[in-house]
Amino acid sequence: MKALIINTDKNQLNVPLITDFISQTYWAKGRTLQQVQKAIANSLNFGVYLEGRQIGYARVVTDFTIIAYLMDVFILESERGKGYSKKLMEYILNHPELQQVENWKLNTKDAHGLYQQFGFKEVVDPKKMMERKLNH
Repeated sequence: MKALIINTDKNQLNVPLITDFISQTYWAKGRTLQQVQKAIANSLNFGVYLEGRQIGYARVVTDFTIIAYLMDVFILESERGKGYSKKLMEYILNHPELQQVENWKLNTKDAHGLYQQFGFKEVVDPKKMMERKLNH
């Protein structure tokens, strides 16, 4: 197996690659480079690298105690099906700074199977959940 490295070094992130990928997704369609840069600056970031080349990414927005919101998780399509997303999830959930977090949240339309392996469940009472979105 090729050497897979996951780390939280913001300086190592390939921001154009992240922007190109997520700006084409259902959850972040049209996200700009400036938005991605600001999101990275204000998140705990996880880069996934294979032989020095970035192949994946995720970020967590958190207070490191009460809540963590998992966002923008991806592995490049050419590298899927090799267990890298599971390794990324293991790395995130075992990260020392996140061990005290009581409540994890995420949104997904199509990756329930992955997240269920790590203890995520559908919201028990979605009527308690609310959101506010800006109209662009």
